[in-house]
Amino acid sequence: MKPTKPLGSFEFVALMATLMSAVAFSIDSMLPAFPVIMRQMTPDAPNHVQLIVTLFMLGMGAGTLFVGPLSDTLGRKTVMIGCSAIYSIGALMAWRADSLELLLLGRFIQGIGAAGPRVVAIAMVRDLYSGRDMARVVSFIMMFFTIVPAIAPMIGNEMIQLFGWRALFLIFVTFSTISATWLFFRQPETLAVENRRALRPAVLLAGIKEIVTNRIVMLTIIAQGFAFGCMFSTISTIQPIFEVRFNAADTFPYWFFSVAMTAGAASFLNARIVGRVGMRAVVVSVVSLQFTISLIMAVTNGFNIMPEALAFPAQIIWTMSIFAMLGLCMGNLNALALEPLGHLAGLGASVAGCIATVMAVLLSLPIGQSFNGTNIPLTIGTTLYTGAVLLIMATLPKRN
Repeated sequence: MKPTKPLGSFEFVALMATLMSAVAFSIDSMLPAFPVIMRQMTPDAPNHVQLIVTLFMLGMGAGTLFVGPLSDTLGRKTVMIGCSAIYSIGALMAWRADSLELLLLGRFIQGIGAAGPRVVAIAMVRDLYSGRDMARVVSFIMMFFTIVPAIAPMIGNEMIQLFGWRALFLIFVTFSTISATWLFFRQPETLAVENRRALRPAVLLAGIKEIVTNRIVMLTIIAQGFAFGCMFSTISTIQPIFEVRFNAADTFPYWFFSVAMTAGAASFLNARIVGRVGMRAVVVSVVSLQFTISLIMAVTNGFNIMPEALAFPAQIIWTMSIFAMLGLCMGNLNALALEPLGHLAGLGASVAGCIATVMAVLLSLPIGQSFNGTNIPLTIGTTLYTGAVLLIMATLPKRN
């Protein structure tokens, strides 16, 4: 029996957050497994273990190009449930992998499946909301969503201790199955049949052309890519920084919990203020502060003038500021990019997600692979990427 009654706002936010949490859970719960996977599968090239995260993100970026148009044609729920199946197949492949190459292939396929909740959930929100209301709802979703990455390393660490790192992939399958079942039985389809678009090359290309020729949309997507680049770079290197630079591998999951919860608090704050302040103003203010903090970290660490007694507290505070920036900015950047694309919500979310995600992966690769036992590559990268966001935002109209 198909559900027809619209969900209450609380359950809708909780469902969308749960669906999207598959992405964060698949990334952050793997971080405590890096040392043991490195020893077992890539002892001669320790930085290659970061590809477990990077290939997942790359698969997600590639998948986002297709799931949005498919959801515009087939409906949001059908595509979301199909992506859940692909995600589970990739997780099972990684579970059975006996080499790093097969593990990475499974992670890539898993990432393709994760593109469903990454993109289609946002399209479902856009079907029901627009403008500052959409930014407010996305902020609430992000607030709930950030609880999962906050606790994911602790869950991952416990599972690794009890059952080994491969058990994580079975948890991924269970999590995806539960969220897809919730969606199937409770959430009505948000895209009416009469509003669906035929999946014809000419129609698709016309839609893509409309998106990529919209200056405001493309600049906002590129700004989102640089902001994502900060996040992907941080996630790829945070565990090695804690382990090698600060000898804090054992306590990493608990520190990460504190850091990640900052994003949830920031998302809640954004939901409260964005209606009064405006999306662009929030982004510019927050990124300006982050650029300043990152520049200070880059200079003091790069020139070795950071007092050792302050190094670890400074690292914690700075990492918190990065997650806070994401909590305050990502919902707004999403809403700004999709605001002119209400009639192309699925395709718009796909193109925006694909460009921003692939761009962020490419930006994070040199930082992750240049890890040298310090946080210097990350501080420099974050300074450059937040500076790029500021330059882009300076060219956008001062509305919204």
